[in-house]
Amino acid sequence: MHGKLLGVAVAAALGCVSGSACAMSGAERKPQACRVIGGEKLPAESGGADALCGAIAAAAAEQAPGHSYSIEIRVLPRSRLSASVRTSDGRILLEQGFASMDKPLTSGSFKRFAAAIAAELAKADATKS
Repeated sequence: MHGKLLGVAVAAALGCVSGSACAMSGAERKPQACRVIGGEKLPAESGGADALCGAIAAAAAEQAPGHSYSIEIRVLPRSRLSASVRTSDGRILLEQGFASMDKPLTSGSFKRFAAAIAAELAKADATKS
């Protein structure tokens, strides 16, 4: 099961490199910028910064299709992540945080963090005037 999850995370990350633009799939292709600061601190088995950006791109494509954003993620001590998200219209969303208290960050951690970020993007899209 772990191998399958890692494979999905790696597949989602293809074409998405930390610090560069990522493209969403679907009819509307809008560039997404994802930058990971301190990505070298991520466990290798998690898939690293590429997997993290890929998980966010996949979750955003599912929950907020067509919504473009830029995100800066900081890898913090003790298996914590912090993200600053800016929408395409310049709005800055609330800082997003994630912590894995009892084990290192994994691809599953990335998916949960990505889902929370995508939910905030979807909310921002719904409240856009």
